[in-house]
Amino acid sequence: MLVLLPPSEGKASSGRGAPLKLESLSLPGLTAAREAVLGELVELCAGDEDKAREVLGLSEGLRGEVAKNAGLMAAGARPAGEIYTGVLYDALELGSLDAAAKKRANRSLLVFSGLWGAVRVNDRIPSYRCSMGVKLPGLGALGAHWRAPMADVLPEVAGGGLVLDLRSSAYAAAWKPKGDVAGRTASVRVLHAPTRKVVSHFNKATKGRIVRSLLASGVTPKGPAELVEALRDLGYVVEVEAPKGGGKAWTLDVLVDEVH
Repeated sequence: MLVLLPPSEGKASSGRGAPLKLESLSLPGLTAAREAVLGELVELCAGDEDKAREVLGLSEGLRGEVAKNAGLMAAGARPAGEIYTGVLYDALELGSLDAAAKKRANRSLLVFSGLWGAVRVNDRIPSYRCSMGVKLPGLGALGAHWRAPMADVLPEVAGGGLVLDLRSSAYAAAWKPKGDVAGRTASVRVLHAPTRKVVSHFNKATKGRIVRSLLASGVTPKGPAELVEALRDLGYVVEVEAPKGGGKAWTLDVLVDEVH
């Protein structure tokens, strides 16, 4: 099972670990594309601060994020699962999983990123600010920048098993499963049951709890249909309509009564 996650805007501090080593990150086929984004981002943020804030879409109150990006080459690195914070990651609680579940997390979770493309939760990265929606002056829109290298690398990473896609739309645009991989892909929407509407906060929190439930239970569904049964066994209310024809992703609706 491969689980595709969005990053979080909120991030923990880099800490005092050893600096980033790009060559040590998972998915080495993305290294050249990572080098290009990292190099331009650092140069941008080391120059005109106001221009950098404009490009990155940062408010005056987030001016410090520019200096953080300028120092990325020397900043300490920590496991990505410790760097990413926010609602989904708070609910996932990676740090409190038992040893077996943590191994499953390291093997199956993939966090998409405007800067790194995608990283595993045990990859060591510094804290940064660069969303997938950013358009760098030289490289252009990051979503488009990542499409070709992702298309080369991700099908092999997905292997022959289930792909559980929990990304937001901006990050989903960087790689869209195709062909056989698409037929093994399930995306999840979390809906407030009485209104059938998506509410951002509990959507993210429920997705974090879903991933935690799967990791903690050790269940390994091999495809979308098995995932539906696994989630129901874990106590989730799931509605699904299987796609007509092969090679198409499934959409699962998880219904939640309370907004929390």
